[in-house]
Amino acid sequence: LPAVTSPCKILKCNSEFWAATSGSHHLGTEEAPEFCTALRAYAHCTRRTARTCRGDLAYHSAVHGIDDLMEQHNCSKDGPTSQPRLRTLPPGDSQERSDSPEICHYEKSFHKHSAAPNYTHCGLFGDPHLRTFTDTFQTCKVQGAWPLIDNNYLNVQVTNTPVLPGSTATATSKLTIIFKSFQECVDQKVYQAEMDELPAAFADGSKNGGDKHGANSLKITEKVSGQHIEIQAKYIGTTIVVRQVGRYLTFAVRMPEEVVNAVEDRDSQGLYLCLRGCPLNQQIDFQTIRSAQATEGRARRKGPSLSAPPQAFTYETAMAKCREKLPVEDLYFQSCVFDLLTTGDVNFMLAAYYAFEDVKMLHSNKDKLHLYERTRDLAPGNTAPSGTSLALWVALLCLSQCWLGLL
Repeated sequence: LPAVTSPCKILKCNSEFWAATSGSHHLGTEEAPEFCTALRAYAHCTRRTARTCRGDLAYHSAVHGIDDLMEQHNCSKDGPTSQPRLRTLPPGDSQERSDSPEICHYEKSFHKHSAAPNYTHCGLFGDPHLRTFTDTFQTCKVQGAWPLIDNNYLNVQVTNTPVLPGSTATATSKLTIIFKSFQECVDQKVYQAEMDELPAAFADGSKNGGDKHGANSLKITEKVSGQHIEIQAKYIGTTIVVRQVGRYLTFAVRMPEEVVNAVEDRDSQGLYLCLRGCPLNQQIDFQTIRSAQATEGRARRKGPSLSAPPQAFTYETAMAKCREKLPVEDLYFQSCVFDLLTTGDVNFMLAAYYAFEDVKMLHSNKDKLHLYERTRDLAPGNTAPSGTSLALWVALLCLSQCWLGLL
Protein backbone atom coordinates (compact mmCIF):
# COMPACT_ATOMS: atom_id res chain seq x y z
CA LEU A 1 0.00 0.00 0.00
CA PRO A 2 1.57 3.33 -1.01
CA ALA A 3 1.93 5.75 1.89
CA VAL A 4 -1.13 7.99 2.13
CA THR A 5 0.63 11.34 2.52
CA SER A 6 -0.01 14.82 1.21
CA PRO A 7 2.19 16.02 -1.69
CA CYS A 8 2.49 19.29 0.24
CA LYS A 9 5.94 19.26 1.87
CA ILE A 10 5.47 22.19 4.25
CA LEU A 11 6.23 20.01 7.28
CA LYS A 12 9.62 19.18 5.79
CA CYS A 13 10.30 22.90 5.23
CA ASN A 14 9.31 23.66 8.83
CA SER A 15 11.55 20.92 10.23
CA GLU A 16 14.55 22.03 8.17
CA PHE A 17 14.15 25.64 9.27
CA TRP A 18 13.88 24.72 12.91
CA ALA A 19 16.90 22.39 12.67
CA ALA A 20 18.90 25.28 11.21
CA THR A 21 17.82 27.87 13.77
CA SER A 22 17.43 25.93 17.01
CA GLY A 23 18.11 28.37 19.82
CA SER A 24 18.95 31.29 17.52
CA HIS A 25 16.30 33.62 18.91
CA HIS A 26 18.25 33.73 22.15
CA LEU A 27 21.62 34.49 20.57
CA GLY A 28 23.31 37.82 19.98
CA THR A 29 22.94 40.04 16.93
CA GLU A 30 26.08 38.54 15.41
CA GLU A 31 23.93 35.55 14.37
CA ALA A 32 21.50 37.72 12.34
CA PRO A 33 23.17 37.01 8.96
CA GLU A 34 22.97 33.24 9.52
CA PHE A 35 19.38 33.52 10.73
CA CYS A 36 18.46 35.48 7.60
CA THR A 37 20.18 32.86 5.45
CA ALA A 38 18.04 30.15 7.08
CA LEU A 39 14.92 32.28 6.55
CA ARG A 40 15.68 32.67 2.83
CA ALA A 41 16.17 28.90 2.58
CA TYR A 42 12.84 28.45 4.35
CA ALA A 43 11.12 30.79 1.90
CA HIS A 44 12.73 28.99 -1.06
CA CYS A 45 11.47 25.65 0.29
CA THR A 46 7.91 26.96 0.61
CA ARG A 47 7.98 28.29 -2.95
CA ARG A 48 9.05 24.88 -4.26
CA THR A 49 6.04 23.22 -2.65
CA ALA A 50 3.55 26.06 -3.21
CA ARG A 51 1.70 24.35 -6.08
CA THR A 52 0.85 21.28 -4.00
CA CYS A 53 -0.04 23.25 -0.85
CA ARG A 54 -3.01 25.29 -2.04
CA GLY A 55 -5.57 25.45 0.72
CA ASP A 56 -3.18 23.98 3.32
CA LEU A 57 -3.53 26.01 6.52
CA ALA A 58 -0.04 25.14 7.75
CA TYR A 59 1.50 26.31 4.46
CA HIS A 60 -0.22 29.70 4.50
CA SER A 61 0.67 30.17 8.16
CA ALA A 62 4.33 29.46 7.39
CA VAL A 63 4.41 31.91 4.45
CA HIS A 64 3.02 34.73 6.60
CA GLY A 65 5.39 33.80 9.42
CA ILE A 66 8.42 34.02 7.13
CA ASP A 67 7.45 37.52 6.00
CA ASP A 68 7.02 38.65 9.60
CA LEU A 69 10.37 37.20 10.69
CA MET A 70 12.20 38.76 7.74
CA GLU A 71 10.78 42.14 8.65
CA GLN A 72 11.62 41.75 12.35
CA HIS A 73 15.24 40.78 11.62
CA ASN A 74 15.72 43.20 8.70
CA CYS A 75 16.53 40.32 6.38
CA SER A 76 16.96 40.86 2.65
CA LYS A 77 15.05 38.55 0.35
CA ASP A 78 18.16 38.33 -1.86
CA GLY A 79 21.24 36.49 -0.66
CA PRO A 80 22.62 33.03 0.13
CA THR A 81 20.15 30.26 1.00
CA SER A 82 22.39 27.55 2.42
CA GLN A 83 21.20 26.34 5.82
CA PRO A 84 23.94 26.65 8.44
CA ARG A 85 23.52 24.90 11.76
CA LEU A 86 23.41 27.65 14.38
CA ARG A 87 24.51 27.29 17.97
CA THR A 88 22.06 25.69 20.36
CA LEU A 89 21.32 26.89 23.86
CA PRO A 90 23.85 25.74 26.46
CA PRO A 91 22.57 23.01 28.78
CA GLY A 92 20.40 24.31 31.56
CA ASP A 93 19.65 27.67 29.90
CA SER A 94 15.96 28.17 30.60
CA GLN A 95 13.73 29.71 27.96
CA GLU A 96 10.95 30.44 30.48
CA ARG A 97 10.26 34.10 31.14
CA SER A 98 9.98 34.74 34.86
CA ASP A 99 7.85 37.83 34.25
CA SER A 100 5.13 36.12 32.18
CA PRO A 101 1.70 37.60 32.99
CA GLU A 102 -0.33 35.75 35.60
CA ILE A 103 -3.22 35.51 33.14
CA CYS A 104 -1.00 33.18 31.10
CA HIS A 105 -0.88 30.55 33.83
CA TYR A 106 -4.28 28.86 34.16
CA GLU A 107 -3.98 27.56 37.70
CA LYS A 108 -2.73 30.92 39.01
CA SER A 109 -5.22 33.11 37.20
CA PHE A 110 -8.49 31.24 36.75
CA HIS A 111 -8.56 29.56 40.16
CA LYS A 112 -6.67 31.92 42.42
CA HIS A 113 -9.39 31.95 45.09
CA SER A 114 -11.08 28.63 44.45
CA ALA A 115 -10.45 24.91 44.45
CA ALA A 116 -7.98 23.36 42.03
CA PRO A 117 -9.47 22.68 38.57
CA ASN A 118 -10.85 19.27 37.69
CA TYR A 119 -8.86 17.84 34.80
CA THR A 120 -10.22 15.45 32.19
CA HIS A 121 -8.61 13.26 29.55
CA CYS A 122 -9.32 12.29 25.94
CA GLY A 123 -7.33 9.91 23.77
CA LEU A 124 -7.43 8.46 20.25
CA PHE A 125 -5.30 5.51 19.10
CA GLY A 126 -5.29 2.37 17.01
CA ASP A 127 -8.13 1.33 14.72
CA PRO A 128 -9.22 4.00 16.02
CA HIS A 129 -10.34 3.72 19.62
CA LEU A 130 -11.65 6.82 21.38
CA ARG A 131 -11.71 7.57 25.10
CA THR A 132 -13.83 10.68 25.65
CA PHE A 133 -13.60 13.35 28.34
CA THR A 134 -16.38 11.50 30.17
CA ASP A 135 -14.44 8.19 30.12
CA THR A 136 -16.65 6.60 27.51
CA PHE A 137 -14.69 4.11 25.40
CA GLN A 138 -15.67 3.55 21.75
CA THR A 139 -14.29 1.91 18.63
CA CYS A 140 -15.20 3.92 15.54
CA LYS A 141 -14.89 3.96 11.75
CA VAL A 142 -14.61 7.76 11.26
CA GLN A 143 -12.76 7.53 7.96
CA GLY A 144 -11.64 10.91 6.60
CA ALA A 145 -11.35 14.18 8.55
CA TRP A 146 -13.12 14.52 11.93
CA PRO A 147 -12.97 17.14 14.73
CA LEU A 148 -11.68 15.84 18.05
CA ILE A 149 -11.85 19.15 19.94
CA ASP A 150 -13.60 22.39 19.01
CA ASN A 151 -13.87 25.04 21.73
CA ASN A 152 -13.07 28.70 22.33
CA TYR A 153 -9.35 28.05 22.75
CA LEU A 154 -8.30 25.39 20.29
CA ASN A 155 -9.36 23.08 17.48
CA VAL A 156 -8.04 19.57 16.88
CA GLN A 157 -8.82 17.63 13.72
CA VAL A 158 -7.72 14.13 12.76
CA THR A 159 -7.73 12.36 9.40
CA ASN A 160 -8.16 8.58 9.41
CA THR A 161 -7.28 6.40 6.42
CA PRO A 162 -7.69 2.65 5.66
CA VAL A 163 -4.90 0.48 6.99
CA LEU A 164 -5.15 -1.93 4.03
CA PRO A 165 -6.94 -1.70 0.65
CA GLY A 166 -10.55 -2.75 1.03
CA SER A 167 -10.26 -2.99 4.82
CA THR A 168 -12.71 -1.42 7.28
CA ALA A 169 -9.81 -0.84 9.68
CA THR A 170 -8.65 2.80 9.73
CA ALA A 171 -5.97 4.66 11.66
CA THR A 172 -4.91 8.28 12.12
CA SER A 173 -2.62 9.50 9.35
CA LYS A 174 -2.84 13.28 9.89
CA LEU A 175 -3.38 15.60 12.84
CA THR A 176 -3.93 19.37 12.89
CA ILE A 177 -4.05 21.45 16.09
CA ILE A 178 -4.93 25.15 16.01
CA PHE A 179 -4.27 27.18 19.17
CA LYS A 180 -6.30 30.36 18.92
CA SER A 181 -4.82 33.76 19.78
CA PHE A 182 -5.38 34.49 23.48
CA GLN A 183 -5.12 37.90 25.11
CA GLU A 184 -1.52 38.91 25.88
CA CYS A 185 -0.35 35.30 26.04
CA VAL A 186 -0.10 33.68 22.61
CA ASP A 187 -0.58 34.34 18.91
CA GLN A 188 -2.55 31.84 16.83
CA LYS A 189 -0.38 28.79 16.24
CA VAL A 190 -0.88 25.76 14.03
CA TYR A 191 0.67 22.34 14.64
CA GLN A 192 0.41 19.69 11.94
CA ALA A 193 1.71 16.12 11.84
CA GLU A 194 1.43 13.38 9.23
CA MET A 195 2.72 9.85 8.81
CA ASP A 196 6.54 9.98 8.93
CA GLU A 197 6.40 13.73 9.71
CA LEU A 198 6.21 14.52 13.44
CA PRO A 199 7.70 18.03 13.69
CA ALA A 200 9.06 19.45 16.92
CA ALA A 201 7.79 22.93 15.98
CA PHE A 202 4.66 24.74 14.90
CA ALA A 203 3.88 25.27 11.23
CA ASP A 204 5.71 28.62 11.19
CA GLY A 205 8.88 27.03 12.60
CA SER A 206 8.50 28.43 16.12
CA LYS A 207 8.41 26.41 19.33
CA ASN A 208 6.41 28.81 21.51
CA GLY A 209 3.37 31.09 21.35
CA GLY A 210 4.95 33.88 19.30
CA ASP A 211 5.94 37.44 20.19
CA LYS A 212 3.48 38.21 22.98
CA HIS A 213 4.67 38.72 26.54
CA GLY A 214 3.43 35.33 27.70
CA ALA A 215 4.58 33.41 24.62
CA ASN A 216 6.29 30.70 26.64
CA SER A 217 3.00 29.63 28.18
CA LEU A 218 2.68 27.60 24.95
CA LYS A 219 5.65 25.36 24.18
CA ILE A 220 6.54 22.23 22.22
CA THR A 221 9.00 19.71 23.62
CA GLU A 222 10.41 16.84 21.59
CA LYS A 223 10.59 13.77 23.83
CA VAL A 224 11.76 11.26 21.19
CA SER A 225 12.82 12.49 17.78
CA GLY A 226 10.21 11.66 15.15
CA GLN A 227 8.17 9.60 17.62
CA HIS A 228 6.93 11.62 20.59
CA ILE A 229 6.19 15.32 21.16
CA GLU A 230 4.47 17.11 24.02
CA ILE A 231 2.73 20.49 23.85
CA GLN A 232 2.23 22.44 27.06
CA ALA A 233 -0.43 25.19 26.90
CA LYS A 234 -0.18 26.58 30.44
CA TYR A 235 -2.51 29.49 29.70
CA ILE A 236 -5.39 26.98 29.38
CA GLY A 237 -3.94 24.33 31.72
CA THR A 238 -3.66 21.84 28.87
CA THR A 239 -1.12 19.15 27.95
CA ILE A 240 -1.19 17.38 24.57
CA VAL A 241 0.83 14.29 23.66
CA VAL A 242 1.26 13.23 20.02
CA ARG A 243 3.09 10.06 19.04
CA GLN A 244 3.93 8.23 15.86
CA VAL A 245 3.74 4.47 16.45
CA GLY A 246 4.59 2.50 13.35
CA ARG A 247 3.12 4.50 10.47
CA TYR A 248 0.22 6.06 12.37
CA LEU A 249 -0.40 8.77 14.97
CA THR A 250 -1.88 8.72 18.46
CA PHE A 251 -3.33 11.67 20.38
CA ALA A 252 -3.84 12.27 24.11
CA VAL A 253 -4.83 15.41 26.01
CA ARG A 254 -5.27 16.56 29.61
CA MET A 255 -7.62 19.56 29.88
CA PRO A 256 -9.59 21.33 32.62
CA GLU A 257 -13.36 20.81 32.49
CA GLU A 258 -13.81 24.57 32.24
CA VAL A 259 -11.82 24.63 29.01
CA VAL A 260 -13.48 21.46 27.67
CA ASN A 261 -16.89 23.09 27.99
CA ALA A 262 -15.86 26.55 26.78
CA VAL A 263 -18.06 26.74 23.68
CA GLU A 264 -20.30 29.55 22.50
CA ASP A 265 -23.44 27.47 22.03
CA ARG A 266 -23.10 23.89 23.15
CA ASP A 267 -26.59 22.87 22.03
CA SER A 268 -26.05 23.92 18.42
CA GLN A 269 -22.38 22.91 18.27
CA GLY A 270 -21.44 20.31 15.71
CA LEU A 271 -19.38 17.20 16.23
CA TYR A 272 -16.71 17.25 18.91
CA LEU A 273 -15.62 13.62 19.30
CA CYS A 274 -13.71 14.02 22.57
CA LEU A 275 -16.81 15.52 24.19
CA ARG A 276 -19.74 13.90 22.38
CA GLY A 277 -18.19 10.63 21.20
CA CYS A 278 -18.53 9.16 17.73
CA PRO A 279 -21.92 9.36 15.96
CA LEU A 280 -23.93 6.17 16.33
CA ASN A 281 -23.57 5.37 12.62
CA GLN A 282 -19.77 5.52 13.01
CA GLN A 283 -19.50 3.32 16.09
CA ILE A 284 -18.49 -0.31 15.64
CA ASP A 285 -20.07 -3.14 17.60
CA PHE A 286 -19.13 -6.79 17.35
CA GLN A 287 -21.99 -7.73 15.02
CA THR A 288 -20.97 -4.93 12.66
CA ILE A 289 -17.40 -6.22 12.72
CA ARG A 290 -18.54 -9.73 11.94
CA SER A 291 -20.77 -8.53 9.08
CA ALA A 292 -18.03 -6.37 7.58
CA GLN A 293 -15.49 -9.16 7.70
CA ALA A 294 -17.95 -11.62 6.18
CA THR A 295 -18.64 -9.12 3.38
CA GLU A 296 -14.91 -8.77 2.79
CA GLY A 297 -14.64 -12.56 2.66
CA ARG A 298 -17.32 -12.72 -0.06
CA ALA A 299 -15.50 -9.97 -1.96
CA ARG A 300 -12.33 -12.04 -1.87
CA ARG A 301 -14.23 -14.98 -3.35
CA LYS A 302 -16.12 -13.04 -6.06
CA GLY A 303 -13.77 -10.22 -6.99
CA PRO A 304 -10.05 -9.39 -7.29
CA SER A 305 -7.89 -10.57 -4.46
CA LEU A 306 -7.44 -8.03 -1.66
CA SER A 307 -4.23 -7.66 0.30
CA ALA A 308 -4.10 -9.82 3.43
CA PRO A 309 -2.76 -8.43 6.72
CA PRO A 310 1.06 -8.44 6.81
CA GLN A 311 1.13 -10.92 9.70
CA ALA A 312 -1.68 -13.30 10.62
CA PHE A 313 -2.63 -13.58 14.30
CA THR A 314 -4.89 -16.16 15.82
CA TYR A 315 -6.93 -15.15 18.85
CA GLU A 316 -4.51 -17.03 21.13
CA THR A 317 -1.35 -15.46 19.67
CA ALA A 318 -2.94 -11.98 19.71
CA MET A 319 -3.85 -12.44 23.39
CA ALA A 320 -0.31 -13.56 24.20
CA LYS A 321 1.24 -10.66 22.31
CA CYS A 322 -0.95 -8.07 24.02
CA ARG A 323 -0.21 -9.50 27.47
CA GLU A 324 3.47 -8.65 26.92
CA LYS A 325 2.66 -4.94 27.36
CA LEU A 326 -0.87 -4.89 28.80
CA PRO A 327 -1.23 -7.45 31.62
CA VAL A 328 -4.66 -6.17 32.75
CA GLU A 329 -7.44 -7.37 30.48
CA ASP A 330 -9.27 -4.05 30.27
CA LEU A 331 -10.52 -2.22 27.16
CA TYR A 332 -6.97 -1.23 26.18
CA PHE A 333 -6.02 -4.90 26.18
CA GLN A 334 -9.16 -5.86 24.25
CA SER A 335 -8.48 -3.08 21.73
CA CYS A 336 -4.97 -4.43 21.26
CA VAL A 337 -6.30 -7.93 20.54
CA PHE A 338 -8.93 -6.61 18.15
CA ASP A 339 -6.38 -4.49 16.25
CA LEU A 340 -3.92 -7.35 15.86
CA LEU A 341 -6.69 -9.57 14.47
CA THR A 342 -7.98 -6.94 12.04
CA THR A 343 -4.64 -5.47 10.85
CA GLY A 344 -1.95 -8.04 11.60
CA ASP A 345 0.34 -5.11 12.48
CA VAL A 346 2.17 -5.50 15.79
CA ASN A 347 2.62 -1.71 16.01
CA PHE A 348 -1.05 -1.50 16.99
CA MET A 349 -0.13 -3.38 20.16
CA LEU A 350 2.41 -0.64 20.91
CA ALA A 351 -0.18 2.04 20.14
CA ALA A 352 -2.52 0.58 22.79
CA TYR A 353 0.38 0.33 25.26
CA TYR A 354 1.44 3.96 24.78
CA ALA A 355 -2.18 5.13 24.90
CA PHE A 356 -2.47 3.56 28.34
CA GLU A 357 0.88 5.03 29.41
CA ASP A 358 -0.45 8.47 28.41
CA VAL A 359 -3.60 7.86 30.46
CA LYS A 360 -1.46 7.09 33.51
CA MET A 361 0.41 10.36 33.01
CA LEU A 362 -2.54 12.60 32.10
CA HIS A 363 -5.66 11.33 33.88
CA SER A 364 -6.30 13.06 37.21
CA ASN A 365 -8.38 10.20 38.67
CA LYS A 366 -6.09 7.22 39.18
CA ASP A 367 -9.10 5.03 40.02
CA LYS A 368 -10.33 5.38 36.43
CA LEU A 369 -7.18 4.38 34.56
CA HIS A 370 -8.57 0.98 33.58
CA LEU A 371 -11.89 0.86 31.75
CA TYR A 372 -13.92 -2.29 31.25
CA GLU A 373 -16.72 -3.14 28.88
CA ARG A 374 -20.03 -1.59 29.89
CA THR A 375 -23.48 -2.91 29.05
CA ARG A 376 -26.85 -1.12 29.01
CA ASP A 377 -27.93 -3.11 32.07
CA LEU A 378 -25.09 -1.82 34.22
CA ALA A 379 -24.88 1.50 36.01
CA PRO A 380 -22.25 3.96 34.74
CA GLY A 381 -18.81 3.32 36.08
CA ASN A 382 -15.78 1.13 35.61
CA THR A 383 -17.61 -2.17 35.82
CA ALA A 384 -15.71 -5.31 34.99
CA PRO A 385 -17.07 -7.40 32.10
CA SER A 386 -19.11 -10.44 32.90
CA GLY A 387 -17.89 -13.82 31.74
CA THR A 388 -20.81 -14.00 29.31
CA SER A 389 -20.11 -10.67 27.58
CA LEU A 390 -16.39 -11.32 27.31
CA ALA A 391 -17.00 -14.83 26.03
CA LEU A 392 -19.37 -13.46 23.39
CA TRP A 393 -16.75 -10.95 22.28
CA VAL A 394 -14.14 -13.70 22.04
CA ALA A 395 -16.49 -15.99 20.13
CA LEU A 396 -17.41 -13.36 17.57
CA LEU A 397 -13.79 -12.46 16.89
CA CYS A 398 -12.75 -16.09 16.59
CA LEU A 399 -15.72 -16.86 14.38
CA SER A 400 -14.90 -13.98 12.06
CA GLN A 401 -11.30 -15.18 11.76
CA CYS A 402 -12.38 -18.76 11.03
CA TRP A 403 -14.94 -17.55 8.49
CA LEU A 404 -12.28 -15.61 6.59
CA GLY A 405 -9.96 -18.59 6.73
CA LEU A 406 -12.59 -20.88 5.21
CA LEU A 407 -13.35 -18.42 2.40
